Amino acid sequence: MLASLARALEQRDHTLGHGARVAALAEPVALRLGWDRERIRALRWAAPLHDVGKVKVRPQLLGKAGPLTLEEVAEIRGHPSAGAQLVLPLRRFHDALPYVLFHHERWDGGGYPARLSGRRIPIEARILAIADAFDAMISPRPYRHALTHEHALAEVEAGAGTQFDPVAAQLFVDAWAEGWDTWHAAAAS
Repeated sequence: MLASLARALEQRDHTLGHGARVAALAEPVALRLGWDRERIRALRWAAPLHDVGKVKVRPQLLGKAGPLTLEEVAEIRGHPSAGAQLVLPLRRFHDALPYVLFHHERWDGGGYPARLSGRRIPIEARILAIADAFDAMISPRPYRHALTHEHALAEVEAGAGTQFDPVAAQLFVDAWAEGWDTWHAAAAS
């Protein structure tokens, strides 16, 4: 049910395939961190649900080309909590909670919804934040053109230690450099 909801949301906000790409981009980092097969399997099905809370965001905000008002920013920033509220009652989806609730937290504590910092952010969310941001950067949005892969990688590197977990960010950049062909195919699909 949640997976269908996530796919419908991607159609609504014109980000088809985003969840699957984010999962594919996060997996090499998880592998480098030594995650076992079961945890990787959970990443593959949970990561595509990370934006499920956007079903509670007005559609016109998701595709807005111009600047957002403070109220609109607050509504969009409510999607992790809204997603957690959708996932929480469904016991079999509890492994998705760190991905859904904390994927917009920042290493420096400036994220949302809980303003967690550093290692207080679950590792699932720290990895997902990088993959999510990277995919968003290389994908066209109503308010900006897509960045090149090189520019997006430079942004990940620049955000290491502030926006992103510095170890996970370096693992992401290293994994991309070592497996460009595989990752390029995943990021392009």
